[in-house]
Amino acid sequence: MRKLHMLASTTDTINTAFVLQWGETVLVVDGGFPHEAEHLHRVLRELGGKVDAWFLTHAHDDHISALFTMLEQYDDIQVGKVYYHFPSDEFLSRMEPRQRKLSTQELLDTLRRTLAQRNIPVVTVETGDCYTFDGFCVRVLRTPDETITHKGINNASCVYRVELPRESILFLGDLGKEGGHQLLKTTPPELLRADYVQMAHHGQNGCDRAFYEAVAPEICIWPTPTWLWNNDAGKGYNTHSWQTVIVQGWMNEIGVKTNYIAKDGDQVCEL
Repeated sequence: MRKLHMLASTTDTINTAFVLQWGETVLVVDGGFPHEAEHLHRVLRELGGKVDAWFLTHAHDDHISALFTMLEQYDDIQVGKVYYHFPSDEFLSRMEPRQRKLSTQELLDTLRRTLAQRNIPVVTVETGDCYTFDGFCVRVLRTPDETITHKGINNASCVYRVELPRESILFLGDLGKEGGHQLLKTTPPELLRADYVQMAHHGQNGCDRAFYEAVAPEICIWPTPTWLWNNDAGKGYNTHSWQTVIVQGWMNEIGVKTNYIAKDGDQVCEL
């Protein structure tokens, strides 16, 4: 089996959870909110209950909380290693002291404590690292830069490029315009190009058009719920201030051939 699974939110809200199935190897990117842990657990059980590597993009609760919640609630998922690089705790707490129910420091402490209790090794990734698995690799294109303070946690997203034998997938997390511009300046063009791209920040107010033009994807993966896709906060299609509809237009003009959208339920891309 060679598939990329995008898990939709069980409550039709923002959620970022990807599972790459490549033969016997299973990788996860992010995972979602705490309430998504049951769904995530079910999918991983169906794929054999083993995760070789779990990559986190950044320290927001809608990206990392399902991981530690699942580990707290279930003991039948084997996780090999967890890979991430967060900025300093001081930076994260200064940028965003509180994340919904937990303070940012409580969120980080819970993640670290849970991984330690389960004896799961943590690998701190660095820009330029390339982690090899069975028949493919994950290349780290970017790690946090604490000089970027606008939308500091989003712009601290690590960027991962999954390099398969014939295709590539770019995971952007919640990277913003500033981080995208930095990546454009520091990354060889051939490493930015990708067949698949995960749309930054759920498809709006993330990377700009120039960035996506450099990526030149054929397929877009949108971790985007219905209301955000439609730019609708309750008054109808495209009546709110989110930029999702604008970004959809960019991608059409760039020449994207296929869109996988979380609003339509769990999505499976055949690789």
